[in-house]
Amino acid sequence: MPVFADVDTGVDDAMALAYLLASDDADIVGIASTAGNVPVDQVCVNNLGLLALCGVDDIPVSRGSERPLATPLRTAEDTHGPEGLGYAQLPVGDLRLTDYDAATAWVRAAREHPGELVGLVTGPLTNLALAMRIEPGLPRLLRRLVIMGGAFDYRGNTTPVAEWNISVDPESGSEVFTVWGAAWGLDEPAHLPIVLGLNLTEHAMMTPAILSRLAAAAGSATTPMSVLDDRGTRSAAANPLIRVLEDAMRFYFEFHFDQGEGYLAHLHDPLAAAVALDPDLVTYRQATVDVELTGTLTRGMTVADWRGHWGRHLNAHIGVGVDPEVFFDRFITRVGPFAAALG
Repeated sequence: MPVFADVDTGVDDAMALAYLLASDDADIVGIASTAGNVPVDQVCVNNLGLLALCGVDDIPVSRGSERPLATPLRTAEDTHGPEGLGYAQLPVGDLRLTDYDAATAWVRAAREHPGELVGLVTGPLTNLALAMRIEPGLPRLLRRLVIMGGAFDYRGNTTPVAEWNISVDPESGSEVFTVWGAAWGLDEPAHLPIVLGLNLTEHAMMTPAILSRLAAAAGSATTPMSVLDDRGTRSAAANPLIRVLEDAMRFYFEFHFDQGEGYLAHLHDPLAAAVALDPDLVTYRQATVDVELTGTLTRGMTVADWRGHWGRHLNAHIGVGVDPEVFFDRFITRVGPFAAALG
């Protein structure tokens, strides 16, 4: 399947891209760099470096907007590290960005693969909103869209009620959901975007034990991580991809531990990547979603109208159930051998 990935790479975005690169059923036709976890230029560096690490030189990477639609940019180096990938260091290759921006890249990919393209967004929705302004028919050009964002009847991770990706650019989230509902709505509910919020993705908890299984699947000897390790201990893995992923994940583990969640990490974005290729991994409920833009305490909150109180078109399939073991088995089965092939 042709896949267009819009990312703000980001530890878990990097894991999502690794999953897509490792998947025989995915043909990544473009990557859009979105300002979010780190500024957009650093996102571009991370995307190009990850492709170089994986020996991939034929996927176009485009630079997106430097800021959200209506507000200053906030970033999350405390969560992902000063360069977005924790303690990991990526190679500097010869790959270059496209001469067109990320919104244009969205439109080009959709027009080149009408009715076939799978869109995946694991960062703020800025680039997608701008693309829909260029091509209002974009929703009808996609085969499906998967969004990692929001929190439905669930706590936020940025404010008490708001999830990070949506809270960075609430206006773009509201715009995307509104336009998508108008484009499809009640006519073709099967084509509504799949939205995976914290209520679902926080069930995908990576642990040191699961990460060790990934290294074993890659045939790479490594030292299992522990909460007792010194902060910033670097990976001993011989495999270059496993080493990068472990160094990135250690920072992510440490962040979650400091937040009182345990020595683990939520793999929001890799789960979204897996669902982009196989929607049956998750169960859903249809609803109408909008984003609160003006609430003093609730700005950035995703609100789901489950019962049709608003009288508006449906605009989302909201993920409500997942089996994490199935997801992690699939992740390891794909990424492990892919890493092994890199040496």
